[in-house]
Amino acid sequence: AWAKETGKYTEGVDEADPAKWKANLRCALNKSRDFRLFYDGPRDMPPQPYKIYEVCSNGPAPTDSQPPEDYSFGAGEEEEEEEEELQRMLPSLSLTVTDLEIKFQYRGRPPRALTISNPHGCRLFYSQLEATQEQVELFGPISLEQVRFPSPEDIPSDKQRFYTNQLLDVLDRGLILQLQGQDLYAIRLCQCKVFWSGPCASAHDSCPNPIQREVKTKLFSLEHFLNELILFQKGQTNAPPPFEIFFCFGEEWPDRKPREKKLITVQVVPVAARLLLEMFSGELSWSADSIRLQISNPDLKDHMVEQFKELHHIWQSQQRLQPVAQAPPGAGLGAGQGPWPMHPAGMQ
Repeated sequence: AWAKETGKYTEGVDEADPAKWKANLRCALNKSRDFRLFYDGPRDMPPQPYKIYEVCSNGPAPTDSQPPEDYSFGAGEEEEEEEEELQRMLPSLSLTVTDLEIKFQYRGRPPRALTISNPHGCRLFYSQLEATQEQVELFGPISLEQVRFPSPEDIPSDKQRFYTNQLLDVLDRGLILQLQGQDLYAIRLCQCKVFWSGPCASAHDSCPNPIQREVKTKLFSLEHFLNELILFQKGQTNAPPPFEIFFCFGEEWPDRKPREKKLITVQVVPVAARLLLEMFSGELSWSADSIRLQISNPDLKDHMVEQFKELHHIWQSQQRLQPVAQAPPGAGLGAGQGPWPMHPAGMQ
């Protein structure tokens, strides 16, 4: 009703877009001096969010000399709506905002993947020693998920298995992946050197990027990712923002050697970032403004083809309506025959 009243929607002419109507209405209510947000909705129940506004009794009464407020939506307000839409999705991702997909890879071997849901993060290590409260300085907080590297015993090459074990033997203390708010950090405790690439890495992609020992290193920022995603949706950037983080243990990275040739690598994916990108690459990206179909204007031959298609459709409809009469074998039209010839391959 509000969309019709403001002229934003004409039934039978405009395509219905309830999500945008709600966003426009929220924007108008937030800008109006006659309404005040009373209740911002149940943030812990994202499937059915709602807001409650109350009428401001002390607002200025409209007079004949005062023009009514114009709730038209310009480019700046449309951008605000897009940002609101992204922010609105965050509560629905509350169950996965701290989830991390981790994939271990030994050279030439199938990857081992798992998902970590610990809100504090995890520790990647290879040792028989268990973290205890008394050894926090050695192994980090015990609240972290303890994730052990897979066994290298199924590596067929003796030489590769030997060098892989050399690196795993100095991974006792491990690498901590710490979640803090909506950001992800790494703290290297282990003796094994760790190199990495990812969204927050230095701009020099061709130079090795080490993680300094016992220094907190920022790997990923969800807020920065959202800002970049908004720019991508507006067409202001050519590529979606990156979110995958790649670690290389005991060998320099990035360098000229492809990652498939590295002995030990780990890929980390923040699940919330992946889901957000999938949302905007799927149903939400199918808007009329984001699709530019390239089709030539029809010429005389195209019009003739359209007429043939229409005649063929009429002929097929008539054939379906005619009663089926018993005919001797072989009688009637051959396969592919009709008012005009058709290629037999199209009838198979």
